[in-house]
Amino acid sequence: MSQILEEVLSANHSYAENFGSKGELLIPPARRFAILTCMDARLDPAKFAGLAEGDAHVIRNAGGRASDDAIRSLIISYKLLGTREWFVIHHTNCGMETFTDQIMRSLLANSLQTAQLNETGWYDIGSGGGSNEAEFIDWLTIGDLSQSVYIDVKRIRSHPLVPREIQIYGYIYDVKTGKLIEVPEATEIGKAS
Repeated sequence: MSQILEEVLSANHSYAENFGSKGELLIPPARRFAILTCMDARLDPAKFAGLAEGDAHVIRNAGGRASDDAIRSLIISYKLLGTREWFVIHHTNCGMETFTDQIMRSLLANSLQTAQLNETGWYDIGSGGGSNEAEFIDWLTIGDLSQSVYIDVKRIRSHPLVPREIQIYGYIYDVKTGKLIEVPEATEIGKAS
């Protein structure tokens, strides 16, 4: 058994011992909102948004991007579980700003091993065994944070299955201060009507 597995199972054991009445929580989120944000380990949506278990849906992916799957989850969150407000939250110092689609495609074509980053950019340490399947994926990299938040809110707002009465907010989380900074033009385009 790996050390990580042991740590996770031990933490789960402690958590389950003090689970209390959490088994009685309802499926719909009590505060009726959802957050789409990045998978970055430095972000803790429960803490930066003041959430307890059962409060809100949190959808995470690389960059917190409005991918087809993220939008699918938001639509289910609204249609079946009653959320009425959505937050799109990207963050400063995001790894998705460190490469482009072409860099990712090149890296994966060369090797499926973990790449490394130095002052000149990403490079492969592995060799062989690459794949050209990466050509068929839009990696949704980020060139400009405010623009990416705006694009994602606009993409969600313009989706034909997203009702106009849902308010969508656009924010950037600052990893150095823990503050949420509004992207006003994103929130404006995300206005409910």
